[in-house]
Amino acid sequence: MMSSLVIGVIFLVLGLGLRYWINRRKFYRRSSTGAEGFSSYEKSVATRFLERIGKWVAYALIIFGLLSLWVYSREKKEVASQNTEVQNPR
Repeated sequence: MMSSLVIGVIFLVLGLGLRYWINRRKFYRRSSTGAEGFSSYEKSVATRFLERIGKWVAYALIIFGLLSLWVYSREKKEVASQNTEVQNPR
């Protein structure tokens, strides 16, 4: 049960951190006119492609982390309901 909580928090933090890092790199790559600066066309294409893949990975990590936290909450409620049934048998 506790592993769902730990895994959920880790994946959620990793996903949010990856999104932040990608957006921060993109922000600092812009000039005062708002155009992104690359040294070559190839670097532009490769960087944008890797960032797009990275964002999808970040989304997957965030979703998996939220699902793990949801599973943890369901397990916690189930254990609590079982404990109350054991304490108050009918």
